[in-house]
Amino acid sequence: MATVKGFKGMRFAKGDMNTLVCPPYDIISEEQRLKFIETDEHNIIRLELPTGENRYKEAGKTLSEWLSDGTLKQDDEDSIYVYEMEFTAFGERKSVKGFVSLVKLEEFSKGVVLPHEETLSKAKADRFNLMSETFCNFSQIYSLYMDEDNSVYSLIDACSKGEPDMSVTDGDGTIHRMWCVSDENILSKLSKLFEDKKLYIADGHHRYETALNFHKVLVADGRAEEGDLSNYIMMMLVNMENEGLVVFPTHRIVRDLENFDANKLLDGCSEYFTIEKQNNISAVEKSLNENYLASKCSFGFYDGASYTVLTLKDSVDMKNFLPDMSKAYCSLDVSVLHSLVLERIFGIDKENMANQINLTYTRDISEAISSVDNKKADCTFILNPTRVSEIRDVALAGEKMPQKSTYFYPKLITGLVMNKFK
Repeated sequence: MATVKGFKGMRFAKGDMNTLVCPPYDIISEEQRLKFIETDEHNIIRLELPTGENRYKEAGKTLSEWLSDGTLKQDDEDSIYVYEMEFTAFGERKSVKGFVSLVKLEEFSKGVVLPHEETLSKAKADRFNLMSETFCNFSQIYSLYMDEDNSVYSLIDACSKGEPDMSVTDGDGTIHRMWCVSDENILSKLSKLFEDKKLYIADGHHRYETALNFHKVLVADGRAEEGDLSNYIMMMLVNMENEGLVVFPTHRIVRDLENFDANKLLDGCSEYFTIEKQNNISAVEKSLNENYLASKCSFGFYDGASYTVLTLKDSVDMKNFLPDMSKAYCSLDVSVLHSLVLERIFGIDKENMANQINLTYTRDISEAISSVDNKKADCTFILNPTRVSEIRDVALAGEKMPQKSTYFYPKLITGLVMNKFK
């Protein structure tokens, strides 16, 4: 199954780590990017999210300079890097701990590394071009694994009792701690423990697929062989049963529809859903939470005039609408919304969704509501979060959820440790 091993991580050798790291590249605005560089000219954003006409070559040049002047340095020994995030979610202080290592790239068809979401071509092209100039993973893929007897967690937890080698606090107040572990005995035990495990990608589908394609190109060009470091990718691995795992929902904002009619929509929905009018967004959230705890498929709807909660009727069998999909896929709130409402009633097909012509996404409820109030959107749908067990079951069925079905929180910080494979 999964091949896991240590690596000589590339890390910042000087400077203040708090000003050198940054959030994931795909959630950073241009204003934020400039602010990071203004604060510290060596911020990792210059490598992870370069800009300009020759931005990828510029990233490669910057990387070479930072390695030459000692800003960055590769560790001398193969290591794994125990990584803990302490954060606040839903009013509670939580913690999630895993470890960063190299994982051998496997085709999804082998069933060793399993995806759960569709990907977009544009994002993969961007990452491919960056990898072509830097031969680096600057950020980790976030993946989950099953650890029924807690053997993996016990091992890495024991390695992180002392003071961390690195610790930073991000803008959201999340504390990121990392311990470097080079003990050959521990690395060997970890590698053995993963020989019978599958890995479920939580975040980083685009980067994983890009790494697969990049290695194939190197092999085809005679620049790499099977087993070379380009055949591995840096991953953060977390136990799927970790109590600190948090998945936020991603809400749907619908815009620019011709002849949008909320009443017509609700009339069309009445065949499949029970319809409850609510006074405000707080009442919607309360109702959605109750339905979530009762394992009912439910989502909120707002058209600028009123709030409504739609709950799938027990009599509706989603297999009638998605006959080729698994029970796990048919049970997802997002699958029901996309199939019965966005596609059947609004006529927003999968290609439209992929290109975000009439559909955009946000995890911020206030943004979803204000987009309608400000007349930038026709309506919005408020969703419950996807369960981690649902992610696993859909992946095991060999299927992928619609784009933006999950938002794991907090996001891994970029810049604590990197993988240079050439």
